[in-house]
Amino acid sequence: MKKTIKILKRKFKNYNPKIKEECGVFGISNNEDASTLTALGLHALQHRGQEGCGIVSFDGKKYHSEKRFGLVGDNFNKEKVLKSLPGNYAIGHNRYSTTGGTTLRNIQPFFADTNTGGIGVSHNGNLTNAAELKSMLRDKYHRHMNTKSDSEILLNILAVELTKYSSDLSIEGEPHLDIETVFKAISALNGYVKGGYACVSMISGYGLLAFRDPNGIRPLIFGKRESEDGTEWIVGSESVAITALGFEVERDLEPGEVIFISSSGHLFSRICAEETSRNPCIFEYVYFARPDSVIDGISVYEARLNQGKILAERIIEQWPDHDIDAVIPIPDSGRIAALQMASSLGVPYREGFVKNRYVGRTFIMPGQALREKSVRRKLNTIENEFKGKNVLLVDDSIVRGTTSKQIIEMARESGASKVYFASAAPPVRYPNVYGIDMPATSEFVANDRTVDEINQHIKSDKLFYQTLEDLVKSTHNSNSGDITFDSSCFDGVYVTGEISEEYLAQLHDQRNDGAKASFDDDDQILDIHNDSN
Repeated sequence: MKKTIKILKRKFKNYNPKIKEECGVFGISNNEDASTLTALGLHALQHRGQEGCGIVSFDGKKYHSEKRFGLVGDNFNKEKVLKSLPGNYAIGHNRYSTTGGTTLRNIQPFFADTNTGGIGVSHNGNLTNAAELKSMLRDKYHRHMNTKSDSEILLNILAVELTKYSSDLSIEGEPHLDIETVFKAISALNGYVKGGYACVSMISGYGLLAFRDPNGIRPLIFGKRESEDGTEWIVGSESVAITALGFEVERDLEPGEVIFISSSGHLFSRICAEETSRNPCIFEYVYFARPDSVIDGISVYEARLNQGKILAERIIEQWPDHDIDAVIPIPDSGRIAALQMASSLGVPYREGFVKNRYVGRTFIMPGQALREKSVRRKLNTIENEFKGKNVLLVDDSIVRGTTSKQIIEMARESGASKVYFASAAPPVRYPNVYGIDMPATSEFVANDRTVDEINQHIKSDKLFYQTLEDLVKSTHNSNSGDITFDSSCFDGVYVTGEISEEYLAQLHDQRNDGAKASFDDDDQILDIHNDSN
């Protein structure tokens, strides 16, 4: 039975003071169970997006698509659904919206027609010149957008370029694609598109395509497995999506690199950008990525251990005679840094908060008062770990400060004598423009506040932030080479070049609470459970 929840105002959606994850992309070729493995791959990437999920498969003749609201395990867990997605190729997507609304048509993968057949695209990232590109597609190529998503814009640019170059390579009057055509199309796309993007695509009758932006901001990695039928290839946002399915990791795509896996199972690769640099988003290593992932040669787990170690060393330098009795993490993202901090500080590590894992991220709470107290539905304290103790609470970052303030209050109510707070990341002061859903700049707790003022605001007894220099130091390792991280949300330096004040103002207008609370007819009905007949 199909159940719906009517949403009278978008402001009645859940209040989530944390930064939202980006998106997860996945693709697989040359496997008769492609849709099933895609569902499993998306499940491994569920942390990157819980708003919606979709799978598109290709059976050699036509595309098949299923898009649903909610979690992968709730939607792609039945044989009948997976059998409706036949074919040896499939791509998938987990979604959190950074552009576009919460509607079924905004859920990826998207697909479109070209003169050589159809193409499907799963995209993670954000295009910073989306408005300009949309106008170009409309005025020059007469292509109409069906959504507000910049992913559809990217799809249509790819379709335009593939059409252009395949027409130039006509055989007996029929458009034709070959590997050079594909590489030329992506080279042209990279010349148009600005921002951060990692994409997996299917081209009907030809194969699987994956490409990464010239700065390598958004992650993308591929792997393979040998079978009786030949080499099977797999592409995903993180290494966990590859290893969880029993594939071997080949490597990360390089910035500006394109890989094309033909229908015969052969892989071709090329750098298709005039200028490239290695600028992965440092927030992957702080918060977004699963700790068991390795991104651009850097273990996320090791990076978070290092973040805790270096921050503890700074605390000791500033406060050698500290009176911390226990280090307690904020579940779950603060746990690894806290574990190492306790060891380096020489104090016990304790679990003081229990997380209710059955409180969904999409829970609807009508009214500001309930939203502001939402953390108490998700966390509960173990009073004995607080009573009469001076505790150091550790989180990955502080964004709005709302959660931090509530958690500190809960620790005091549980009997803590003093409550200190540590953030494994520096103060978040600037908007991310490359695919991370952050609040408006004016809603950051660090906006126009010093560390002392933030400390007063969240009502901790002492507040410790990681410095950006130390965060970069803790994340680099022997494999990171010439990486210069995108850390724009901390320092306001955008690796793709100048981001105009006008663009940032528009972004602020889109992301502030007032804008998100506005009524949207498209979002009136949200299907939480879909028909699974």
